[in-house]
Amino acid sequence: MFSFKSLRSLLKTFPTEQDCINYLEKVIWNNKPVSPFDPSSKVYKCKNNRYKCKNTGKYFNVKSATVFRNSKIPLEVWFYALYKIVINRKGISSHQLAKDTDITQKSAWFVLQRLRYSFQSPIFETMLDGVIEIDETFVGGKNKNRHWDKKVPNSQGRSWKDKVPVLGIIKRNGNLITQVINNTQQQTIEPIIKAKVKDGSNVYTDEWFAYKDLYKWFDHQIVNHRIKQYVNGKVSVNSIESSWACLKRSIYGIYHQVSKEHLPKYVDEFTFRFNTQKNKTQETFNLALLSAVGKSLSYRELIG
Repeated sequence: MFSFKSLRSLLKTFPTEQDCINYLEKVIWNNKPVSPFDPSSKVYKCKNNRYKCKNTGKYFNVKSATVFRNSKIPLEVWFYALYKIVINRKGISSHQLAKDTDITQKSAWFVLQRLRYSFQSPIFETMLDGVIEIDETFVGGKNKNRHWDKKVPNSQGRSWKDKVPVLGIIKRNGNLITQVINNTQQQTIEPIIKAKVKDGSNVYTDEWFAYKDLYKWFDHQIVNHRIKQYVNGKVSVNSIESSWACLKRSIYGIYHQVSKEHLPKYVDEFTFRFNTQKNKTQETFNLALLSAVGKSLSYRELIG
């Protein structure tokens, strides 16, 4: 009844709002309503897809405890947006979503931002072990490509004066963990690595000085990019650098410009898509719906 693997079959599966609600109840509740106010409470079914929590006397529906809460935008639009954001390798822009769904660009941007916010899920935030590659990248464009009155002096290389650094930790042939950071200094990077990587793992990095003490907890080896060394036996950071290429292509090619304030949401979107790239379409879609549970983001909070 609820099966799809392409955009065409998605639209056929969810032709009405009620079909979307039924599917959401199936994925989130397994068709057994649970009160968001008191999970142990008995639930009474009411009219118009509403339910009543016996213990609290409050009414709710399947959208109440998700990012879809209080949204006047139909679930068909939300489902279409969610499908496009998780299936397109580089994502979808708010302008394109507005054209596809006949809503305003402002509404489309809000929809996409709320979905990205829901991707801040701990579902992939596990300790990594085995062969681990670690690297940082900088988002914000190259200084040499800027107009003369927008150039920032002394911002070459790993400077974070005019760019935002992002730390990436990837297990070879496994999951990726990313985090937007304030700088690439040792006191910033090292605690994150120790919290995300199991002791004794094989950790590969480049020669950046912030990694110099990792040998204390890991089997740490490096490739020296300064002398144009990119592979040293089994040691390389090619996997994490390939992921950075995908991130930057999505930003430069689809979104064109991302503010520092909202960059973490775009990075979360990219990380979710990267970690589910081997899943079937419907599996990724359902996982995205589950990640939306327990999340809430108002427009005032978003722009604040």
